[in-house]
Amino acid sequence: MKTRIITDSASDILEGEYENLTVLPLSITFGTATYLDGVDLTHERFYELLVEEDELPKTGQVNPYAFGQVLDEVHAAGQEAVVITLSSKLSGTHQSAITAAAQAKGVVRVVDSLNVCVGERVLVECALRLAEKGLGAVEIADQICTLRDRVCVVGLLDTLEYLRRGGRISAAAGAVGELLSIKPVISVHDGEVALLGKARGSKNGRNLLNQQVEDAGGIDFGMPVALGYAGLSDKLLRKYVADSCGLWEAGFPDGSLPVHTVGATIGTHVGPGAIALAFFRKA
Repeated sequence: MKTRIITDSASDILEGEYENLTVLPLSITFGTATYLDGVDLTHERFYELLVEEDELPKTGQVNPYAFGQVLDEVHAAGQEAVVITLSSKLSGTHQSAITAAAQAKGVVRVVDSLNVCVGERVLVECALRLAEKGLGAVEIADQICTLRDRVCVVGLLDTLEYLRRGGRISAAAGAVGELLSIKPVISVHDGEVALLGKARGSKNGRNLLNQQVEDAGGIDFGMPVALGYAGLSDKLLRKYVADSCGLWEAGFPDGSLPVHTVGATIGTHVGPGAIALAFFRKA
């Protein structure tokens, strides 16, 4: 029996990007206008609005009805389903999936990725690989729950402005940080975004990213890897990749790294210019 993988748009995967994957959109509200993430609001248009608007947008979770509709379609097709959601500590989307799964027919398993953005993406991509091998929903969910502890996410912010606007740091701290060209390095720990350190300037920030990779024990290139950038340009990410070429040679000798755009769920808080890396640490 075929297993369908379902996720939400906080993974920054677009609907149609993978054949055996359904992506349900979160909602993004700017003022009185509400959009569906990745459907009628592209990542590019999101960053244009983010810069243009005075207030930060609000993000709405995927509701149980949306999950229920997809699960009904999966059951009608004679399939099983694995739902992988963004961290339950960051959104109510996981609970929506749990609610829908409890009422669904057939075999459905819901997995809390305890992650978001590229960190959620690599778990979804791993689940797709397992489904392609013919594994059932129970086996896939069990393996993803085991593997998620090996997922490492590190990110470098280019600006403190959006953390300040979102009330996550004080105006004074934001002003001092911008003046000193402070570049925060962040990660995801236990399902929540955490500050790993602060670097003076982009170069030191990129070095700190690589230090985090080394501290994690290196990248398992046999598993999915994802790089992401926030904003309308990948210039800062390309600079990081070029400066860290030795990091990728073992896994991507031809230089064709998997690069993706970061959408609204994280982009709202980090702003343009942020870069991120997700990988599985070596077992």
